[in-house]
Amino acid sequence: MSTLHLPLKSIYFDQIKSGEKVEEYRKANPYWAKRLEGRSYFDIELTKGYPPKGDTSRRITRPWLGYRKTTITHPHFGPDPVEVYAIRVN
Repeated sequence: MSTLHLPLKSIYFDQIKSGEKVEEYRKANPYWAKRLEGRSYFDIELTKGYPPKGDTSRRITRPWLGYRKTTITHPHFGPDPVEVYAIRVN
C-alpha cells in the first residue's frame, strides 16, 4: 500500500500536531474522489507546506484511519455549506 500525502497551511499543520484538529478537509470533487473513494493507504503524511526532503520538523506521519463524506461550513471554502471528505488525522 501507499502513502497519502497532504500538504497543509501552517495553521492547520500546527493544530493537527497539537491534537486540536482531528480531521483534515478536502473538497468533494472528482480530483479527491479519485484519490480517496475505494482506496486504502498504509499511512498518511502531513506536511507544513512543501518542506525539503530531510526536514522532519515539518512532517507528520500517521496511520491511515479512513475518511467520511460530510457537509461543513468553513471560512476556507467560503460562506456556503460545502460537501467535503473529512480525512481522519488523529
